[in-house]
Amino acid sequence: MAGRGAGRQPLLVGGNPRRFLDPRAADPDAVYPANRQETLPVALMALTAGFLALAVSARQGYMMLYGDAVAHLGIARRIVDNTAPGLVQLGSPWLPLPHLLMLPFVWKMEWWQDGMAGAWPSLVCFVFAVVGVYRLARRAMPTQWAFVAAGFFGLNANLLYLSTTAMSEPLFLALLVWIVLVLCELLEHLDAEETKAVTNHLVLLGLLNLAAVMTRYDGWILAAAVWCVMTWQMWRRRAFRRYAAGFVTFTFLTAVGPTAWFAYNHVYGHDWLDFMRGPYSPREIDRRTSPPGSHHYFGWHNPAWSLMLYARTAQVDAAAWEWGWLVAAAALWGTWRLCRAQLELPGRCALLLWLPLPFYVYSESYGSVPIFIPQLYPHSFYNSRYGMELLPALAIFMAFALYQLAGILKPKQPLVARVLQPVCLMLIALNLLFMLHEIPLVLKEAMVNSRSRLAVEGPLVEQLALVPKGDPILIDNSEYIGALQTAGVPLKQTIGPSDYYRWRAAATAPARAAVLVVSSEGDAISKMIKEHPQGLTEVSILCTTGKPCVRVYRSDSYGAK
Repeated sequence: MAGRGAGRQPLLVGGNPRRFLDPRAADPDAVYPANRQETLPVALMALTAGFLALAVSARQGYMMLYGDAVAHLGIARRIVDNTAPGLVQLGSPWLPLPHLLMLPFVWKMEWWQDGMAGAWPSLVCFVFAVVGVYRLARRAMPTQWAFVAAGFFGLNANLLYLSTTAMSEPLFLALLVWIVLVLCELLEHLDAEETKAVTNHLVLLGLLNLAAVMTRYDGWILAAAVWCVMTWQMWRRRAFRRYAAGFVTFTFLTAVGPTAWFAYNHVYGHDWLDFMRGPYSPREIDRRTSPPGSHHYFGWHNPAWSLMLYARTAQVDAAAWEWGWLVAAAALWGTWRLCRAQLELPGRCALLLWLPLPFYVYSESYGSVPIFIPQLYPHSFYNSRYGMELLPALAIFMAFALYQLAGILKPKQPLVARVLQPVCLMLIALNLLFMLHEIPLVLKEAMVNSRSRLAVEGPLVEQLALVPKGDPILIDNSEYIGALQTAGVPLKQTIGPSDYYRWRAAATAPARAAVLVVSSEGDAISKMIKEHPQGLTEVSILCTTGKPCVRVYRSDSYGAK
């Protein structure tokens, strides 16, 4: 990665005074920050790959398989389509930025129903992530090897699938890569004492930290680590006074995210740690879903097992069959080579890409965040997409290792060194084909885990479709948001827990509050019906394996006084 920000003499290209290239561009083995001419083709190729993935995913009906994707879209829709719309509908524990990015698209009923409202932001983030990987890799290796890193990252079948959904992984991966990239640039400007550039990059880095903090909780650790790096470097250079305004802004933007989220949880959840210990927190979900008297999942209070499981998940997410072992081994060797290389500090910032590893090891061991993959006990599917957080590190450090290997081979085996990069590109293409052939792990998880949910939602959609437009439906519009979405029922037509006043009124007379009442065993609505069954006729019972039965009631006294 580029060292100090030495001045460059622009090279005139094609007689056009407005087009410049770095003078080192004539050397194919030169290592320097990517310019626009290099970046644009990478962005166009990423956009093309993203649109192809979107077309396939939409055609096959994959976009709404993840229950979390349905829920993310439901939260975004709830903000604009509700009897009490507004940011109060953001809820907890999911952080708000992914839902806010969907707001411009979720207004359209069709885009909410088919999932396009979540696909557009994810597709844009995918393109930015691929470009960021290329630009970051370009600071450590020549163009051809940076292209290998970007190709391995962008042609990952799991990532291509996630880029067509409302999941938050594409957004966070883009933020992770760009935070590290901007930090590299900032440290270079700091070394070169470029005051304006340093101030601008401090503000930009603060904004990216804020976005990461409001996207995923691993963003909190990332933002804290970046702040510590910058604080240490400015202290070493005694630069606080010179860049005081920029550093204060950077610190404020980094700290305001967690502070605002604590305040939001305190005001609307009546507990500033509601996201950690509230009814929808991972701890409570783990408690509710664990069978009575059973032991915790494997990895609970076992960091060694958690490390092995998360590392294995990242490998399977990254490559088909058992190629993940080779990718991981190459990435570790590349990391070791980078640490030994004679690089300035900006060149070592890419090591921050490994931060998701300790975060998820801790989360699995002590944070009630289990990860299950079919390759390891208990041989099931759950949270396998979390391994995707290591994909940028694997892509960049693997490519760096191969670049180093080519340099070692070049004096004695020049032909092998010359064909190594084309062979790697061919293997990347084969990896994509093999992953698609055997169904990528993340997509397979979505298929398997959606079966029980869709088995209930299908018949429930038929019942909801019979309700006249505008007539109220008493239903938990968080639990059954997928059925409401598919049926095209506006959320303001429903009475759910988020509709405080109508929900309280319905509790004493459910038959008079709604024309249709939907409950499941043990939920709040079933208790309402048990206490006030008058005027309700059961019309359907929907049961599936592993889920409580859903009962649908028709009101015989709706609107009666």
